[in-house]
Amino acid sequence: MNSFYPITEVKARQILDSRGNPTIEAEVKVSDYIVGNAAVPSGASTGRFEAVELRDGTTEYFGLAVQNAVRHVNERIAKEIIGMNVLEQENIDAKMIALDGTENKVNLGANAMLAVSMAVARAAANALEIPLYRYLGGCHTRLLPVPMMNILNGGKHAANTVDFQEFMILPISAKSYREALRMGAEVYHFLRQILNEEGYATAVGDEGGFAPDLADAGEVFRYLGKAVEKAGYTVGKDVVYAMDAAASELYNEETGMYHFPGENGICRDAKEMIALYEDLAKRFPLVSIEDGLQEDDWEGWQSLTGRLGDGMQLVGDDLFVTNPKRIKCGIKLNAGNAVLIKVNQIGTLTEALDAIEMAQCAGYHTVISHRSGETEDAFIADLAVAVNAGQIKTGAPCRAERTAKYNRLLRIEEELGETAQFSPAEPFGRA
Repeated sequence: MNSFYPITEVKARQILDSRGNPTIEAEVKVSDYIVGNAAVPSGASTGRFEAVELRDGTTEYFGLAVQNAVRHVNERIAKEIIGMNVLEQENIDAKMIALDGTENKVNLGANAMLAVSMAVARAAANALEIPLYRYLGGCHTRLLPVPMMNILNGGKHAANTVDFQEFMILPISAKSYREALRMGAEVYHFLRQILNEEGYATAVGDEGGFAPDLADAGEVFRYLGKAVEKAGYTVGKDVVYAMDAAASELYNEETGMYHFPGENGICRDAKEMIALYEDLAKRFPLVSIEDGLQEDDWEGWQSLTGRLGDGMQLVGDDLFVTNPKRIKCGIKLNAGNAVLIKVNQIGTLTEALDAIEMAQCAGYHTVISHRSGETEDAFIADLAVAVNAGQIKTGAPCRAERTAKYNRLLRIEEELGETAQFSPAEPFGRA
């Protein structure tokens, strides 16, 4: 087998994401018939420590155009990596990191670098004529992720009164990924029916979840329970809950408090936030909380982990931003017990894989995640299987940019056949 496939062409273009905003797509050619392409997502609720997403700031697209990032690919990155072996992912990513020369990718833009990084991986897989998940993960790749379906939105993902950002269902009694997807879709459609019957709006938010004006998290979970039961499943046995508090979005630095405008302006400090989560976990089968406290409160995260970490998954998103340095700090401080992986938070595939490896070696769970501004690219579905993450967040079973990932996982499960594994209860101590 040929082990040297020189990159012959690299080019990028501006395309639109699921919100109608510009993003970048890259193509990497090894020959006229071996091509890899990749499109980069974009977040609305972003952590302060994420790598920089380069935007033009001109009048086009309200300042959100990415033509400078496109030029960085076509004029700077291309010159550096054309001729390199497409199979040498780490060397190619290192070359781009050195070319950028900054800690947060502000020079080239994390979006420009990631588009190329992912396209390189896909071109390599195509050159070897193997699936992307197999190229990234090797022969031990076999675990299908449980879908963490965001079926009700709030916060920055929806214009409603719900302050917390995402409410998710996890079908933990399913025996296969295919069955889990069906269960989640059924609950989703029954939730729509219930909301319609009770006069609530059923327009969807950025990630496909419904966005009714509900009073608080407790009321949200009660509606989820109604939908689960109407679908013929048992709450806590067949389906459990997860949430993304996105606490950094609620935090006011001047007051040092978390503000809840949807709850008539109630303010809570870190201790009261932890108490709120404890109460919700007692009343509902809440097994995972993401970003329960703001991104700089390491002491609060230690307290949260000490109080709830034994029986609950505590996921750091804004806290860790897929950055090995911040993950290392969290491990040392025993802050959280799971890491959300968003490849565009760090800027290259190599760094994202380093983050996953560090987390998993420390016993932290890993959750592969989309962004609220997505594309039809299903790269993260392959990534979730490649690293045996066991969990994926990619929105509701609604909107093509979300279902593209779910459908890709169906195909992967079919390809793996009898070797496919699915253990949805394992991360939550409910096996």
